[in-house]
Amino acid sequence: MNETAAASASAAENGEPDRGAAAGADTATDPVVVGEGVRKSYGEVVALDGVDLRVEPGEVFGLIGPNGAGKTTLVRALTGTTEAEGDLRVFGAPPREVDPQRIGLLPQSFDPPERLTASELVDYYGGLYDAARDTESVLRDVGMADDADAWYERLSGGQKRRTCVATAIVNDPDLLFLDEPTTGIDPAGRRSIHRLIERLAGDGTTVFLTSHAMDEVERLADRVALLRDGAVVAVGAPAELIAEHGGEPRLDVALDGPADEADVEAVREALRRKLTDESAGGREEASGNEAAPAVESTRKGLRIGGVRPEEIGDAVDALDAAGVEFESLAWSEPSLEDVYLRLTGEEYSPRSGTADAVPSDGGDR
Repeated sequence: MNETAAASASAAENGEPDRGAAAGADTATDPVVVGEGVRKSYGEVVALDGVDLRVEPGEVFGLIGPNGAGKTTLVRALTGTTEAEGDLRVFGAPPREVDPQRIGLLPQSFDPPERLTASELVDYYGGLYDAARDTESVLRDVGMADDADAWYERLSGGQKRRTCVATAIVNDPDLLFLDEPTTGIDPAGRRSIHRLIERLAGDGTTVFLTSHAMDEVERLADRVALLRDGAVVAVGAPAELIAEHGGEPRLDVALDGPADEADVEAVREALRRKLTDESAGGREEASGNEAAPAVESTRKGLRIGGVRPEEIGDAVDALDAAGVEFESLAWSEPSLEDVYLRLTGEEYSPRSGTADAVPSDGGDR
């Protein structure tokens, strides 16, 4: 996949100088992307405010954040389609000096010619490169083999998006940028794209993934950066971010509407008595003691925080003792969505993708 490495090996076998090394080409251990103090403004609007990041070879790197946080501007800077201040390197070189043969890009908004078939579109984009993968195999990878001869304009939204993914991988890139790759795709199609991304990364492709689907990023990304107001506010493996910022597990109790304050207080007091009694009885694993458990009203009922699986029975007993009749219970661990909500303080729209417009450049800043 790495043409520079292949050329270097061939040169060594033939006793020729390693032109790739002489040009300062990347090695398998060098970071693929490095950004230090990256800044970009559109007039008085600051899109990027001192972004630092590092993406390693073969890594799936996720970028998340609210609309207008600067995600699209950062991708544009990395792909050389917009200028930015600071030190920004891709494969060890400024983005505009990188061989475009090595880059694959699926932008958030992509409108190819509609009077071409899916197969013709992939052929067209493949023809822009010195070497490209077989069109049939690429369409098969994205689940479009059966619709290869359908005009793009007659495809469903999900089929169009899968075809667009195919145009981004037809050159077998070393670095692949995917901006909302599964928007509009049905669950089966999403699963297919997820497997494709995992396979590409397994084969050595570095993937830079931007998505509003937190479950998608949590599943696929080796590391995640959360961008807010043009700055990286957290970066790490999904599990690390969840452990640090996601909060505690919770039990959601469905009622016929929001719980009133009297019910919230009654459940809190019942839980406190329950856990205090059990602690006094010698249950070392019991938690809470005399501290008031986290109980709050929600739109559909109430939520009890900090409930471990073995304590669900205690919570049910407390609900009964408080006289609160419930419709159902749902226990969950914190997720990347909780990290997103806590660090951005904004409402989460899992299948969003609508970007705030910015003068002169547009898109999601």
